[in-house]
Amino acid sequence: MVQITYRIVEHDGGWAYQLGDTFSETYPDHDSARAAAVAAAREQKVPDENTLIEYADASGRWVTERADGHDRPQTEVEG
Repeated sequence: MVQITYRIVEHDGGWAYQLGDTFSETYPDHDSARAAAVAAAREQKVPDENTLIEYADASGRWVTERADGHDRPQTEVEG
């Protein structure tokens, strides 16, 4: 199972949560950013229906694969 971690960081004059290289919108304070990260982490755990997804791989080739809607990551919020 995949583990993902949302990190609370100072960003753009306020606070945001970060996942990898991606930042959320900016919040005015740490507590607001943390609450938003907790909500996002909780949503990651909700199962969905199985579906076909399409995406471009690193070489630009389009890939179609079946996504298991019940294969959800474990989530964590730091900061």
